[in-house]
Amino acid sequence: MRTLHTLALLPLVLLCILSSTSALAESLYQVEVIVFRQAGEAISAGQLPPDNWAQNALPVDGSNSRNTALNAEAAKLNPSSGYQVLLHQAWSMSLGDSSSRVAISTGNEQFGHYPVEGILELKAGRLIELQSDIWINQLDANGSLIDSERIKQNSRLKSGELTFVDNGSTGLLIRVSSL
Repeated sequence: MRTLHTLALLPLVLLCILSSTSALAESLYQVEVIVFRQAGEAISAGQLPPDNWAQNALPVDGSNSRNTALNAEAAKLNPSSGYQVLLHQAWSMSLGDSSSRVAISTGNEQFGHYPVEGILELKAGRLIELQSDIWINQLDANGSLIDSERIKQNSRLKSGELTFVDNGSTGLLIRVSSL
């Protein structure tokens, strides 16, 4: 009878072990991003961002935002050096074997769009896989989109290392560090 009781509990114990293993596979990271423009003429993306640009990604907000640490790097990207910082944000998020998506934006929202908006998709493994799709929008006086630049790149990052993603007239600095 005791053996039957033990065997009945075995699936429950295995389920608990599998659940805890997948939870352990995800770790908490701090992600920090600087989106900037280089001096010179903007390179048009030739298209505007879709109205559903956030695609159900989790937004960076008060619940996950963190203090920025790359302030010295951002300060070097100033107009006298030929650069303009367009977005500088830091947040925490869990990363694991499956992709996690976050929506970043800055500026005043007008008709569902921001001056800078985009999606970062991250996946942790031996290296951190990054898929970035960021739009730098030009809005007219009425708030309508008239043109956009786009950073759409896939990159592999080392945890804790600052990485530069070049996109012609715009660029992205990103650091993903485990907490």
